[in-house]
Amino acid sequence: MTMASLAIAGSAPERRATAQPAGSLAGFFGEIKPDWHSQWAWDHYEATILGLAHQFGLRSVCEIGGGRDPLFTQEQAARNGIDLIVNDIDAGELALTGRGLRTARFDIAGDLSEPDVRRGGYDMMVSRMVFEHVDGVERAWANIHELLAPGGVALAFFPTLWAPVFALNHVLPEKASHAIVHALFPARRDGGGDPKFPALYDWCRGDPAVLEPMLKRAGFAETHVQRFWGHGYFDRMPGLKQIDHAFNAAAARIGWNLVTTYAYVVVRKGRG
Repeated sequence: MTMASLAIAGSAPERRATAQPAGSLAGFFGEIKPDWHSQWAWDHYEATILGLAHQFGLRSVCEIGGGRDPLFTQEQAARNGIDLIVNDIDAGELALTGRGLRTARFDIAGDLSEPDVRRGGYDMMVSRMVFEHVDGVERAWANIHELLAPGGVALAFFPTLWAPVFALNHVLPEKASHAIVHALFPARRDGGGDPKFPALYDWCRGDPAVLEPMLKRAGFAETHVQRFWGHGYFDRMPGLKQIDHAFNAAAARIGWNLVTTYAYVVVRKGRG
């Protein structure tokens, strides 16, 4: 059993990142066999990052948009052999970052002129529910390529169009979208621990044929799009929940890329 499968299975939650026979991104995901439903993506996000770090020997990890809710505490990162740096564009969000974690303030879709920028300084860059809010995602991917060290890996986890639930969020006025999300998820009201930010969905798609040419233009040597279907927005709506689940299960069976709900987009920078 490789480090990838051990990390995902939870058999080695505190192994340190060490260089392993790397293989490919597709091989990594082929071995861990993610489920089609997006609940797997939520439940295994941290383990997937640790698995990639172990498999490819990655230590310095920058979390894009980590702000108030970073991937790990300083203690958890240290136990797993990860040097975690939390990024955000907003100084107020970085002020909420956990004790002991290093921070870096810069705009991932900007010109990388900020003092905290470290070109070629990260082995891995990750983000969760950030890219749908970014204006200029193609520029962001090009910047990630510049910020990664040779052989570095990045993973972005985001919702995708044109899943009906996110298509509705995309076309509704922001005020109406806020009201719906606040009604379904009271914890996401303004001032709470998980506020709702405006979503743009620039390049937030689950179709590899759409994403891969753009990622190649950004300079990446290897790409992998792990698609997911299904969501939890209708969990408190009996009847609609079952209909939506059947729709997403059927879409997953036939691999209908147009209506994926979430994706892990994973890239690797060449060593040359």
